[in-house]
Amino acid sequence: MARARRKPKKTAGLAQIKRPTDTPVTSSFVNRELSWLEFNKRVLAQSYDTDVPILERLRFLGIFHSNLDEFFMKRVGLLRRNLILSTAHISRDGMTAAQQFFAIRKTVIEMEDQANVCFKDHLIPALKKEGIYLLKWHELNSEEKERANQIFKTRIFPILTPLSVDPGHPFPFISNLSYSLAVALRHPGKDEKLFSRVKLPEIFPAWIEVTTDVARPLSRWVHISEIVLNNLPQLFPDMEIIATLPFRVTRNIEVERNEENFDDLLQMIEEELRERKFEDVVKLEHGPNPDEWLLKFIMSELDLIEHDLYQMDSEIDYAGLKPIWSINRPQLQFTPWNPLVPSELIEDGDIFRSISQKDILVHHPYESFSASVERLIRTAAEDPKVLAIKMTLYRTPEESSIGQSLIKAADLGKQVVCLVELKARFDEKRNIAWATRMEDAGIHVVYGVMGLKTHCKVLLIVRQEAEGLKTYIHIGTGNYHPVTARSYTDVGLFTADKIISEDVIALFNYLTGRSLKKDYRKLLVAPINMKKIFLENIQREIENKKHGKDAHIVIKCNNLEDHDLVNALYAASGAGVKVDLIIRSICTLRPGVKDLSSNIRVVSIVDQLLEHSRIFYFRNGSNEPVKGDFYIGSADWMYRNLLARVEVITPIDEQSLKSKLWEILDLNLRCTNNAWNMQSDGSYQRVSGAKTNSSQRELMRLTRDRIVHHKD
Repeated sequence: MARARRKPKKTAGLAQIKRPTDTPVTSSFVNRELSWLEFNKRVLAQSYDTDVPILERLRFLGIFHSNLDEFFMKRVGLLRRNLILSTAHISRDGMTAAQQFFAIRKTVIEMEDQANVCFKDHLIPALKKEGIYLLKWHELNSEEKERANQIFKTRIFPILTPLSVDPGHPFPFISNLSYSLAVALRHPGKDEKLFSRVKLPEIFPAWIEVTTDVARPLSRWVHISEIVLNNLPQLFPDMEIIATLPFRVTRNIEVERNEENFDDLLQMIEEELRERKFEDVVKLEHGPNPDEWLLKFIMSELDLIEHDLYQMDSEIDYAGLKPIWSINRPQLQFTPWNPLVPSELIEDGDIFRSISQKDILVHHPYESFSASVERLIRTAAEDPKVLAIKMTLYRTPEESSIGQSLIKAADLGKQVVCLVELKARFDEKRNIAWATRMEDAGIHVVYGVMGLKTHCKVLLIVRQEAEGLKTYIHIGTGNYHPVTARSYTDVGLFTADKIISEDVIALFNYLTGRSLKKDYRKLLVAPINMKKIFLENIQREIENKKHGKDAHIVIKCNNLEDHDLVNALYAASGAGVKVDLIIRSICTLRPGVKDLSSNIRVVSIVDQLLEHSRIFYFRNGSNEPVKGDFYIGSADWMYRNLLARVEVITPIDEQSLKSKLWEILDLNLRCTNNAWNMQSDGSYQRVSGAKTNSSQRELMRLTRDRIVHHKD
């Protein structure tokens, strides 16, 4: 009996779209999506790098695949929707939606082929040399098969729920990023094929160890799908199993919303999270040599076209290799870095006095987040002289010491205000949970400004002192997140500067009330004055160069995409201004193009730590580089950061702190190891020449030497 289709195909029009010709697009801008894919190529390259410890190479492969998941959920989902709606949108670099879609697909297929070769021909043999074996079922010995079967019988089988499809059983819901086995079945003596889906339980790791010998050492693993596949007859007794196909779906997460239609931002985000579960599938990854009937059945039910399919010849989900790269074999991993206490905070037990005496700049994770930021918040919560604490939270862990400190402060009668950004992508549930906990503890919780995402990292503490009320400020480039603070590079300023304090007080009035203040004296605040001031600074460098003064621009951030700023940098290059850009991920500017950007260099660093700090430098005619103008803060140079988010950037005035920032920029530009130069076509090449220490290793050494020297 044929089953009635539940809903019309959305992709009927999408299937008719023809692959555009590969005519190159001539533009002064690189396509944003293709630029991001270039970044992920550099992540994948770490998996090939034999100078990287083997378990870290495996981890980079997992990061590469997780990055792709997020890219498809956020970016390809939107692009695919534009194709379905036949939106005639042309990107700034001149590409149509169809050109972008097929260019992405071509690039992703090439990258996944490279990942497959890396895994099978490089990583698996290298792991074997270290006594770590990733095995297929037929490679297990009899004892290991028995152990695996016992694990299936006692732990996996009771949890599995095969879901078959027939007139009384609709096609099952397939959750985002879930790993499934499609099974083609037949009743003995009948010709009709039946479809069933078995979801692999997410509570188990993807890889299960079946033999371990610490003395040798020896570690042998098998994938959970191999165990289930070889025990399928127990799930379908007396049925004929014709074919199987492992597959994994990726869903769009960008739900269309109109904030003006909601009176309650919390309610809107909760509704969006519910809707997100049922958004369109935008990618189907499947195993090699797929059964044609199974694949077509899945495609029909999930409303997919051929261009949504990606064949994975080895692993379907490299992120599932986490149990392997987490093996306790320190000699096969990066030497861990233990953050050090900043020298300014080593001796003085009074952190408020330290900040009062002079501004302090910390560089995480080289310098400890726990001994600086967390310590300040914890001390403020317990200090009877502290009257109020206000801060922004964009991302924070489930068990947050900072959240606990804020709750303790409220319990002690202090006024505590916390802006929790509910729209932080992938952290919405966690942020909602923390917002609820803090509200229940009596904290004044604000959800942000309607129409804007609050991305700034700002902390304000008001303290009663002998001379009156005094305000202490922290402004950072990274989240108030103790976990990522150990692996992301970020900088933060502690200050009691009166003008900055007045600006931050005004900022919180803007965030929590209805202030329309637009005349910040020191801070650069998006979407109010930040872009304007950056454009003015670039123009000032151009004017200085014309008048024979020293001119130099150095920008370190995650992404550069704002077209006005890119055009301003092109103008600076044309005027002879030297421009150095240290951009981790997306860069839509084309460097080294004659008569456009011949004075611009773009460097990207992919290493042990994730480069995350945002530092902005303008020479401003100074005789010495370290005496130029420096800024740090939360914003990248993207349209969304400058005009669709609340961001804060602060100037750095103290000369010793400027020297510290210049050291970071200089090392990022000079050190060749793990550095890449962007080419004018948007591709990247590893920096060649004599290998030096990476900038991150040099910063570790310099931080250690500085602390030791201070103690001596």
